Amino acid sequence: MARKKFIYNPQTLDYEEYKPSKSKRASGIIFYMITAAFLGYVVMAIINHTIGTPKERLQAREIEFMKLQYDIINDKIETIDELLAEIQDRDDNIYRTIFEAEPIPTSVRKAGYGGTNRYEALNGYENSSIVKETTKKIDVIESQLNVQSKSFDDVYDMAKNKAKMLSCIPAIMPVKDVDIYRISSHYGYRTDPFYKVQKLHSGIDFSGPIGTHIYSTGDGVVEKVSLGNTGYGNNIVINHGYGYKTRYAHISRSYVKVGQKVKRGEYIADMGNSGKSTAPHLHYEVIKNNKAINPVNFFYNDLTPEEYDKILELSERQSMTMD
Repeated sequence: MARKKFIYNPQTLDYEEYKPSKSKRASGIIFYMITAAFLGYVVMAIINHTIGTPKERLQAREIEFMKLQYDIINDKIETIDELLAEIQDRDDNIYRTIFEAEPIPTSVRKAGYGGTNRYEALNGYENSSIVKETTKKIDVIESQLNVQSKSFDDVYDMAKNKAKMLSCIPAIMPVKDVDIYRISSHYGYRTDPFYKVQKLHSGIDFSGPIGTHIYSTGDGVVEKVSLGNTGYGNNIVINHGYGYKTRYAHISRSYVKVGQKVKRGEYIADMGNSGKSTAPHLHYEVIKNNKAINPVNFFYNDLTPEEYDKILELSERQSMTMD
């Protein structure tokens, strides 16, 4: 029950019950409603400004959850990247080394991915940078995985052909039953017998009488048979595949022709004194990817560890070449 309101009437000197007119009651109700609405609006505005609307709060939680998930994904990407780097290292320094293959250049493994506009569609959003960086990392890993997959295909093919490769790679001395002291000059910088200056001697000189038998040091195909009185003189080049070639220079006679297939240990020529030579000998070279390398490292089928160590010791001594 509504409480009654009384007011003092100075004329009657008494309190009388207050009964407002209908218009006053209506205006009071309107004023009350306007005030309540205004206060409600102010309160809601303050709440929305400080803590957001329910929809905004939901969106904010979703954004924070998304950022957390991106952080987790990026951590996983970094772990995958580290594992991939270990696989690449093993591939270059173990697998490809076993099969005498060159490591994959860093420029190929780390090649750029995509063009300048590849990620343009990801711009224009509040969190574009997060999405773009994560996408770039995934694309780089995808590119590196493609390179690594191709490398493993190559290694697999090399493994299938391992027996063939081992028969092709030079592995014996080109002259049989050679006393290591008859190696008159080793690979490295030596004194030229004609010009008396230090220059790179790109092979090993085996001394011996004219007619001494010379043998192919690995399976291959005869690539070149040259006859001449200068430089290497009469010489043979055999292509063994897998980047390997061998040269047999200053010979007196050849028993092979260009395009002929030869086997390791096959008799191919006689020792001689042709070309730029001071005495009968064989100048023997091992060439890998068009660069002469030390043949001593390819005598492992003929040398004991002690003989190999002795050859290395003798190769350190300064000497004059025979060509």
